[in-house]
Amino acid sequence: MQSPAVPPQSRSDSPSPPTPSGAVTPARLAVVLGVASLVLLALVAAGWGPLFSLDRTISVDLHRSAVDAPGATHANRILTDWVWDPWTMRLLTAVAFFLLWFSGSRLLACWVALTSLVGALVSQGVKAAVGRERPSWPDPLDSAHYAAFPSGHAMTATVTVGVLLWLLRGHGLSGPLWRAALVVGAVSVLGSGFNRVWLGVHWSSDVVGGWLFGACLVAVSVATYEGRALSRWR
Repeated sequence: MQSPAVPPQSRSDSPSPPTPSGAVTPARLAVVLGVASLVLLALVAAGWGPLFSLDRTISVDLHRSAVDAPGATHANRILTDWVWDPWTMRLLTAVAFFLLWFSGSRLLACWVALTSLVGALVSQGVKAAVGRERPSWPDPLDSAHYAAFPSGHAMTATVTVGVLLWLLRGHGLSGPLWRAALVVGAVSVLGSGFNRVWLGVHWSSDVVGGWLFGACLVAVSVATYEGRALSRWR
C-alpha cells in the first residue's frame, strides 16, 4: 500500500509521485478484496454445502487437537482475551489517534478513528444480517456471543494492524524495524483468526471473512484518504 501523506504544511503542497502503470494501488486492492468479500458473504448466506462441509472438517479436527492439548488451548485463551482482543486493538488505535492529534496531524488522527469505527459497525452489521450460528460442542473450550460471520477478532486485528503499518511506513519506518513490524503484524492477524477456530467459537470461513472485510476496509480508507480527503484538506 502507498504510505499515508503526512499533514504537516511542509509536505502538504508536495505533489504525489506518479503511480506506475499496472502497480498495485490501494484503490485496485480495495476492488479485489471487495469482490472476494462479497463472494464469500454470498456463499455463507446461501449456506453453500462444500464451504460448510470444509468448515466442519477443519473445526472438528482442530477441536480434537485443542482438547488433547490443554496447555496450547490455555495459551490461546490468553492471546484471544488479552493480546488480540478487539478492545486491545482499539486501545492501540486510540494511542495512535492521540499521538497523531497532539503532533498536529489531526485529519489523519480523525481518519484513523473513523476507520476503526466503521470496521466495528460493518462487523456487527454483517453479523446481524447473516445471523450465522457458531460451532456447538458437547465439550466446549470457550464461549462467545452474537453471530459468527465474520469473526470480529480477525476483522478488528486486520483493520488495526493494517492502519498501524500504513502509519508507520508513512512516517519513515524502514529497514529491520519495518520488517519486524511486518512480522509482528502478520503474526497478530493470522493468530487472531487461528485461535478463534482452535477454541471452537468460529468456523474457518468466519475468520477468512474477517480478514477480507478488514483488509478491504483498510484499502478503501487509504485510497480515500490519499485520493480525496487530503486534497480537500489542502
